[in-house]
Amino acid sequence: MSSPVPEDSVPSTPPLPENDALNGTQGGDDALPQPPTLANLTPLGTSPRDSLTPSADAPLVSETEKVYDRPIFLYAAAAVVAVIVLAVILPVYFTVIKHKNNTSTGNPNGSNNPSPTSSPNSPNTLTTGGDGSTVTTDNGTQFTYHNLFGGFWVWNPKDPFNDNAQPNSWTPPLNTTWQWGVDQLYGVNIGGWFVLEPFISPALFQKYPDAIDEWTLSTLMAADTASGGLNQLEQHYDTFVTEIDFAEIAGAGLNWVRLPIPYWAIDVWEGEPFLPRTSWTYILRAFQWARKYGLRVVVDLHTAPGSQNGFNHSGKQGVYNFLYGTMGYANAQRMVNYIRIFTEFFTQPQYANVIPMFGIINEALVGNIGQDTLTSFYLESYEVMRAITGTGEGKGAFITLSDGIGGLGIWAGTLPNVDRVALDTHPYFAFGGQANTAPINVAAPDGQMGGTWPALACTSWLGSTATSQTAFGVTISGEYSNGINDCGFFLEGTGPYTPANPDCAFWNDWQDWDQNTKAGLLNFGLASMDALGNPFFWTWKIGPMANGSIGAPLWSYQLGLQNGWISPDPRKSQGKCAALGVTGEFNGTYLPWQTGGGGAGNVPASVSASYPWPPATISGGGVPSVLPQYTLTGSISTLPPPTFTATKVTIDGWYDTGDTLPAPTPMPGCAYPNAWGPVTQLPVPIAGCTPAA
Repeated sequence: MSSPVPEDSVPSTPPLPENDALNGTQGGDDALPQPPTLANLTPLGTSPRDSLTPSADAPLVSETEKVYDRPIFLYAAAAVVAVIVLAVILPVYFTVIKHKNNTSTGNPNGSNNPSPTSSPNSPNTLTTGGDGSTVTTDNGTQFTYHNLFGGFWVWNPKDPFNDNAQPNSWTPPLNTTWQWGVDQLYGVNIGGWFVLEPFISPALFQKYPDAIDEWTLSTLMAADTASGGLNQLEQHYDTFVTEIDFAEIAGAGLNWVRLPIPYWAIDVWEGEPFLPRTSWTYILRAFQWARKYGLRVVVDLHTAPGSQNGFNHSGKQGVYNFLYGTMGYANAQRMVNYIRIFTEFFTQPQYANVIPMFGIINEALVGNIGQDTLTSFYLESYEVMRAITGTGEGKGAFITLSDGIGGLGIWAGTLPNVDRVALDTHPYFAFGGQANTAPINVAAPDGQMGGTWPALACTSWLGSTATSQTAFGVTISGEYSNGINDCGFFLEGTGPYTPANPDCAFWNDWQDWDQNTKAGLLNFGLASMDALGNPFFWTWKIGPMANGSIGAPLWSYQLGLQNGWISPDPRKSQGKCAALGVTGEFNGTYLPWQTGGGGAGNVPASVSASYPWPPATISGGGVPSVLPQYTLTGSISTLPPPTFTATKVTIDGWYDTGDTLPAPTPMPGCAYPNAWGPVTQLPVPIAGCTPAA
């Protein structure tokens, strides 16, 4: 989630900038079309291995049946041929032709649902299906899949990396290339799952009243052995979000999820209380569920060693030691290595379609760090990643950079010719320190409810995002919400807080909202979606408080969808700003290098020289050469791949076998300052902590 530091607070007299509406939606694929010559043969398996096992009803011929007269023999022979067709030709089609086919055939009627297909090895378990089909989860429970937009899911345990699924008719299936500027993104975050925030999982923090962030929560949990200790976090990973959530996201007409993850999915260092590596098992499960329902994932590395912003969602509240202070450079060394490890995993072909975008850091405060220093980190991370992936379209994920809560305009024209780099902004009205009491249950200029709020979203955001799409390149709004004010239980943290809005008792209890209030929020949400171009709502769900109620309803997409203040069809956002009198949309055309075409990767030497690594200086610290550093002699902590019981398919978790550089590790004999402590202004150099020493 974004910090309480406002990027776009509500202006008293909002300007009317040049702005834009979104492109129209695109036609999508029909699901798993049958080969023309075999179109009438049913049922069909989605996996060749399934097709090799004949149905129990197949008319197999035994040796004793051969004594019958000639016509019966011919019928039996024909039956054998039919079995051979099912067992041989269909596997060839689905394995060789369909699985490698990256083209799609749109259905003008918007109905792409395949016929539900059963696995012959498990007659009651479907391997694909559309609206109304029955899904069987890994633990054997079942639910009904609801998708009115032509989407269909695909999952066969014998073919676990199948990318044929499609979330809806206007979104290309996973096995088809996403076209920036053509395909329309509708996204949602799954926040608070692997990186904890008090307002998203309030019951955990209510149980430990002294906890203010994941650092203190982990410390208190570890000491509470009677309740399971730190393993309580694994229970949260296992239950907070389930497969049904991913199915509902696809059924809501959405097509991307942004998934915040912590660096401690890889490892922790001495003194860090976080639960190490455990979340990775559940992150892998999230990738598999996204694949199953055709959802693309932006993985967002939400935490950094030392904290990149001092907010509770960075791991530790109140300090920031990333690229700042005495330990600023050393912490950045660790972070670059974590980016490298994640990149090695995500670049594997089995994950390339599911994870087409990787956000390398969340909301590093450019105002504290300094733009030149942060850009040096961005360029170094880019070079490390592209050394692994190669350059040009199709080689590794898009790299997403945070605007640092500094706004989009300061990044215009920076890093020219970088290969597939996107800019991520998080505009909110909630954190400006203003009461924001303008009514939302009155008419807006388009005749719908919403008062001034829908137009304010368009005038505040549409122009800047449209400009950035041209001046920088692909721009996403990785977070936005229906939070028009600062109301919400624990929204500003667990400590005492007096909200600026005086009506939070009303806004925190959605059951008191009348239909006009819900309609106004719905119209505001559609306008926000239209203004932001590539929007990701924060967040999919808010967990209940200890009393079972949802204390921050403005921030839950799922709750709004269920109760009428989130539109069940995100395409209704199309043209919303224009209807409100705000125009100037991005035309969908990027320069070739911005999407991996001609010139991508040809970063001018003058740019590289302007942003060296290590940076020229570290704010609050000094020249990196005299600051504490780590030596590159450590062992690499690689990420283990998933294992599957129904197939021998395996991957090793490391894409580039030539990447053997050791990892950062402490220098022997160095008494390092606390990497997570208050920003230290110690005399430098510190004995034994620099290469010169």
